[in-house]
Amino acid sequence: MEYISTRGGVGAVDFEGALFSGYAPDGGLFMPQHIPSLDVDTLRRWSRLSYRELVKELCSLFITTELVPRSTLNDLIDRAFSRFRHKDVVHLSRLKDGLNVLELWHGVTYAFKDLSLSCTGQFLQYFLEKKQKHVTILVGTSGDTGSSAIESVRGQKNMDIFVLLPKGLCTQIQELQMTTVIEDNVHVFAAHGNSDEIDEPIKELFADVDFSRKYNLMSFNSVNWSRIMVQIAHHFYAYFQCAPSLDTTQLPVVEIVVPTGGGGNITAGCIAQKMGLPIRLVAVVNSNDIIHRTVQHGDFSLSESVKATLASAMDIQEPYNMERILWLLSGSNSHLMKTLMERFSVSKSLKLPEDLHRKLSETLRSCSASDEDIMRAMQRCWEENRYLLCPHSAVAAHYHYSQPDGSSCFSFLSSTPRCCLAPASAAKFQDAVLQAGLVPQLPAEITALTAMETRSTPLERGQDWAQALRERIEAAAQRW
Repeated sequence: MEYISTRGGVGAVDFEGALFSGYAPDGGLFMPQHIPSLDVDTLRRWSRLSYRELVKELCSLFITTELVPRSTLNDLIDRAFSRFRHKDVVHLSRLKDGLNVLELWHGVTYAFKDLSLSCTGQFLQYFLEKKQKHVTILVGTSGDTGSSAIESVRGQKNMDIFVLLPKGLCTQIQELQMTTVIEDNVHVFAAHGNSDEIDEPIKELFADVDFSRKYNLMSFNSVNWSRIMVQIAHHFYAYFQCAPSLDTTQLPVVEIVVPTGGGGNITAGCIAQKMGLPIRLVAVVNSNDIIHRTVQHGDFSLSESVKATLASAMDIQEPYNMERILWLLSGSNSHLMKTLMERFSVSKSLKLPEDLHRKLSETLRSCSASDEDIMRAMQRCWEENRYLLCPHSAVAAHYHYSQPDGSSCFSFLSSTPRCCLAPASAAKFQDAVLQAGLVPQLPAEITALTAMETRSTPLERGQDWAQALRERIEAAAQRW
């Protein structure tokens, strides 16, 4: 299994090469050269596996035994999930009115990103110990990625992690989960800008090839293939939990509703679909609706500004993983991707070619939810089930509650089972819970954060953020 750039400007690399990269050197994103295809017998056999075992099976398709022996791979994944609170790692809650909620948030930071980042951290540590190498991890976060990334590498001697968070645009709990970690290899920057703006200095440093090589820069954002790979398991597990029976000649279809920001989870779903999993995918977004507009109208263009919403981790205007989806749907046409993405980079506006838009709208359905929609979904779920949704999960529930007669969203026949992915616990979003007129339920680990020491470096508007990052990376390198 080798990996190539979506823009075709670099040679193929193995899993280790893709893992240690952020963006590919040509600005593209790494994808498998070939997507494995699974037959019906394999799907039936996998349907009896736990989530943990599914991750192992899927990762073994994308990581060769020459790089990581299968027994070692299994051990790394077991170690990655050892800190999860739920015995099954993830859990499906079956609620009233056919609302199935797949809880992906039973990790240390109460967010779905713990799943992929705990595995990615283990894979990284495995290769670093073999090579006696040090890496510098750069992460831009809209809320949850930063804390999950920090937890996966905190205290490790052969890694330094630099996290940029948008000051005041994360919840207090999200920010505290990052700023209360004071290990020497963790460096947190509180930037006075939005999620898209904090990505710019990170892209600039990766584009500086000499600097990137000298300090072994790598990304933990979902530009990193390892995260997408692990997230494919969410869709398989959701399917197997919700499919009525796999004993029929033609396997049943399950609709999977995916709260979408940067697009990593929906990309994983597209790959699962390509592998032969019979799922229908719905990308649900908040008022930052570029993916919705792209699916509906082929309009991949920025709005005037990022809108602050209750589902703050999805307040993203440039969903970089759309490049992976479009590459997949174009038949791996790297020349087309290079042309389209370079055009978008200059104008921040792109009209998809008609054929590509048709394929996208056949692959994905989409829906956008306002803050009012989010609050109504949270309220209804509580009233009917005494179950608190986080605002991101509520975006998916809004889609569910709008079926089958929802006029603003595409609807399927009600006989199709549906699973809503829940990316975070409501405990991380007290303000949204309160705005919905509900009472937050806070675990002791989260309550304790408010009394802990914090540490972060401010990045002010007008300051050269890339230069500030360079200087801190160079200073940290003196400890190696």
